[in-house]
Amino acid sequence: MELLKDKIIFLTGGSEGIGYECAKAYAAEGAKVVIAALDEIRINEVINELGQNHLGIHCDVSVGSAVKSAIEKTLEVYGKIDAIHNNAGIATPSKPLHQTTDEEWNNLMNVNLRGVYHTIKYGFESLQSSQGCILNTSSLVGEIGQEMHAAYTATKGGINALTKSMALDYAKYKIRVNAVSPAGVWTHTLRKWNAEQLGDVNMEAYLNGIHPLGYCPNGDVVADVCVFLLSDKARFITGCIMPVSGGAELGYRNVNSEYHSGGDKTINRNHGIPSDK
Repeated sequence: MELLKDKIIFLTGGSEGIGYECAKAYAAEGAKVVIAALDEIRINEVINELGQNHLGIHCDVSVGSAVKSAIEKTLEVYGKIDAIHNNAGIATPSKPLHQTTDEEWNNLMNVNLRGVYHTIKYGFESLQSSQGCILNTSSLVGEIGQEMHAAYTATKGGINALTKSMALDYAKYKIRVNAVSPAGVWTHTLRKWNAEQLGDVNMEAYLNGIHPLGYCPNGDVVADVCVFLLSDKARFITGCIMPVSGGAELGYRNVNSEYHSGGDKTINRNHGIPSDK
């Protein structure tokens, strides 16, 4: 049985990373996926891969008029929206707060938080009609913090708070609101970051080691949880920040010493890692 059969899912940032894995998983479970993202070339590639029942829209989630237009286009094509998955996000810069520029701060807030505001502002009426659901892509760092990533973690903490408040506000409309909270996930962005690291540190081993289950996963593990949360199998779950972290948040663990040799070089735990991208 297809868990999302004939559901219309509006997915932001669905052309790469976790969003791309979600788009594939939603389509495989019978949904019609609307990918709202910035990279038109990638959007077209993903839609060609998924098939003609799906829709790609160039959309900057930080711009309200762009989101409004994308929602209207979705309703024009499909007549309804059953779920909004707020996945679009940026992860830079990797800096402490006092070194973060006004532009960097505003970019993070505009994409990671204002983007959620825009999709719900313009998509709420349709979700009310369908008694649909909202899913937000958060990050474990929104709960536990992260060195050298203050502004980014602030946006993810904001997403966690928004998820819970929206769950309370929208329960009376039978709209469920949840979030997924990954730790490290192998995506193009993380692979690129890993390749740029210098020194004698085996970063891949380090990233595997911070997850007690023993490995840093690909985005499909997150996508599988997202399918569940958008399906009727999760019909009595709302306000949940679902960790998909391999236990990375659990206990006191020393994962540093095993992955570097000698000298005065050390690894700062989660030192600027774009943890969910």
